[in-house]
Amino acid sequence: MSARCTQSEPDAASYRAMPSWFGFLTLGAWLTTIGMAALFRGRQFAMFAGIIIGLHSLIAAEIADMFQPVWGLFVALHIAVYLHVMMLVRPRMRPLPYRLIVSWPGSFFWAGTLLAMPWAVIKALGFTPWGIVIPYALAAIGFLQSHFSHPEEVDLVVADAHRDTAKPLPHPRGTARSVRPLKIVQITDPHLGPFMSVARLRRIAEDAVRKQPDLVCLTGDFLTMESQSDPSLLREALEPLTALPGRVFACHGNHDHEAPEVVRSALTANGIRLLVDEAAVVDTEAGRVHIVGMDFAWQDRKERMQKVCQQHPRIPDTLRLVLLHDPGAFKHLPEGEADLVLSGHTHGGQVGLLSLGLPWTFLRLFGISIPDHGFWARGRDRMYVHRGTGHYGFPLRVGVPAEESLLRIHRA
Repeated sequence: MSARCTQSEPDAASYRAMPSWFGFLTLGAWLTTIGMAALFRGRQFAMFAGIIIGLHSLIAAEIADMFQPVWGLFVALHIAVYLHVMMLVRPRMRPLPYRLIVSWPGSFFWAGTLLAMPWAVIKALGFTPWGIVIPYALAAIGFLQSHFSHPEEVDLVVADAHRDTAKPLPHPRGTARSVRPLKIVQITDPHLGPFMSVARLRRIAEDAVRKQPDLVCLTGDFLTMESQSDPSLLREALEPLTALPGRVFACHGNHDHEAPEVVRSALTANGIRLLVDEAAVVDTEAGRVHIVGMDFAWQDRKERMQKVCQQHPRIPDTLRLVLLHDPGAFKHLPEGEADLVLSGHTHGGQVGLLSLGLPWTFLRLFGISIPDHGFWARGRDRMYVHRGTGHYGFPLRVGVPAEESLLRIHRA
């Protein structure tokens, strides 16, 4: 993104002054949001809401006078942001009319305003930035990408040559093997909420069944705060997976610890085996597979993972598959303990240039190389980081489409 900067005339002659009531409206909405959050959700949520909405408020107040031609629309979308966050003090899955009027417009405008931070900084320094529509155009693209998944088929070769620590690998194309590959559908980070309805996740589960995989692996983060209060939502969404008895396995993500019983009951009701630092052996048409499900943990990850591996040692001549929600913990897995690790958590970087065929995400653009998507290697261990089925946190995907992939695992 670029902005052409020219020294502004006194009193911002290029734009009419922002109405004084807009500043009072913004301040009042911000304080009201914090107050409601503190009263109904507690101090921690109030701090979270205060920071993220405070940042939005500062940027919006700085760039508001650049939207005089569409002033009414700008104000309406601005209000939708506060309404969306205020309604989270009593979170629940809301009907389509609410999403159309409040949560979707608010999320779009919130994301666009956050992306407009460079423009706000330039303007605050006394210059007139060019191209203020660019961040909102990107947010519009991200809004559309947030509602669709990208089906694909991915070939991965495991148990092959030694590779340098934590290096991304290209996906082999047109891989030919005499032995039938293991076929896996991975569903990760669906995050039932404003952008992932029960109907949409149910359709994704139905598509997984239609692919007739050997295994379906669910690698965590099933819910958002909106869907945690109703146990029937996730149960209904995953119901199509009952058509694959004994072939569906899951592990915890970080958000699953916010409502563990809701997650467990939904998985159990649909015949899905939740592996919490546990292992299972399953015979498939492609051979025997040893599946280890790692629980999510922030602390002592290395020691915990070593203990799980000791309790569930490798089985000779058996493919070892590890379900590990956070790819950042890959480095703590004892070497040689996984032919393939399946991870999620990062939503593929969520903001990047993958839609243009380039591998860079927001983090990689700044030279930070972390396992955020794709195929990675450490020694003879391999990891595939799924871009995620849904998303959470930053309100939209921008340039990083959600993923619905069929993995074909070839043994070298």
